[in-house]
Amino acid sequence: MARSLVLLSLLSLLVSVALAGLTTIEHSLKEDGSLAILVVGDWGRKGTYNQSLVAQQMGKVGKELDIDFVISTGDNFYEDGLTGLDDEAFEQSFSEIYTADSLQKPWYTVLGNHDYRGDVIAQLSPVLQMVDCRFICMRSFIVNAEIVDFFFVDTTPFVVKYWTKPKDHHYDWRDVAPRESYIANLLQDLEYSLKASSARWKIVVGHHTMRSVSKHGDTEELLQYLLPVLKTNGVDFYINGHDHCLEHISSTDSPLQYFTSGGGSKAWRGVYTSNADKVQFFYDGQGFMSLKLTECHVDITFYDVEGQELYKWSMAKINRGAFPSSASVEAERAETTT
Repeated sequence: MARSLVLLSLLSLLVSVALAGLTTIEHSLKEDGSLAILVVGDWGRKGTYNQSLVAQQMGKVGKELDIDFVISTGDNFYEDGLTGLDDEAFEQSFSEIYTADSLQKPWYTVLGNHDYRGDVIAQLSPVLQMVDCRFICMRSFIVNAEIVDFFFVDTTPFVVKYWTKPKDHHYDWRDVAPRESYIANLLQDLEYSLKASSARWKIVVGHHTMRSVSKHGDTEELLQYLLPVLKTNGVDFYINGHDHCLEHISSTDSPLQYFTSGGGSKAWRGVYTSNADKVQFFYDGQGFMSLKLTECHVDITFYDVEGQELYKWSMAKINRGAFPSSASVEAERAETTT
């Protein structure tokens, strides 16, 4: 698809409004009322650590599903974000890697902790869309696709150690400090937007893990501050990266489902530590996730670096406006899983 056509489409897409401080981007459904998405995180390594192989498989699956857009769960540029608007890493890790026709769609992107080690203002700048119009990155925002609202949340400022014990790293806290005020305002905006949402599905996307059994494990600050907002406002799924693996974990005290898609490049960390919630699926390797939505049904699939289906999970909402507690849930491991 020619870049000029994509740009025209994107310009019409980015007719957005501010809702209590969060920008809302409107995205249309397919004619049949469905939506298909790929989710990938922790990828920006100039093609190394199998990033290019994952990208190739994303292209194939994206074509098969006729995806509408891609979600990036952060850590878009290793090791230390972008150095500025002219950093060649942007094209070397993004434009020159995700070249399949099916991936020439909007990429809705959040920042990860590695992105915060670089020039955050540059990575957030719409000037980058002059280089590659697919790349849409904001701190926190909403993508509304009629039946679903995706709430993208900037999770890095929540984590205290980045502020108090940064080791040898520099974090770009411009427009964020002081931490307490930023988090309080963000949570207020998020709660307002969640309550105002009339979408059938509510999905929150952040970089950091809420629940994870891999190297990073649970992010305590998110459990303390963000999780209560999600639980009290009927959020269906929390989707993240940060841990370089693929995971599905079910909450044992709420209908909330946690999905980790952080296998975009470097992975295989060899760590598994159980937690209090139910682990439905864990894969300590590279890959990505697909999400297919209709008004009453969702299908989620995890793929490995060879494009093989590892795990499939489905959920149907029975009653309009009902929380997932009134939903029927079906999960299965794909036949290719060993």
